[in-house]
Amino acid sequence: MARYASITGLKAEKVAYYKKLHAKVWPTVLRKIKACHIRNYSIFLKEIDGKFFLFSYFEYVGQNFKLDMQKMASDPETQRWWKETDPCQQPLSDAQEKGEIWSGMAEVFHTE
Repeated sequence: MARYASITGLKAEKVAYYKKLHAKVWPTVLRKIKACHIRNYSIFLKEIDGKFFLFSYFEYVGQNFKLDMQKMASDPETQRWWKETDPCQQPLSDAQEKGEIWSGMAEVFHTE
């Protein structure tokens, strides 16, 4: 099992809509997440100095992360979901430079 964490910004005017979307995530999207071997997926929201940030965490239990992420990205329902969520988010500069939304984070501590 591998743990993944990432961060992105959230546009202030989109906070309520983003929360509304995630209060009722589409069942097809949830099934695809599970089919791609992602477990314990959480997204947290934090306001810092008037700016909003999202922190995500999940555990990957599959054998080929790259292939599973390609499967997810090619799924039409997931693409439709991202068309709703992506405009809400404000990528940090490192992700934006790569054409991505979420910035990966390095693990510095873990205990069980």
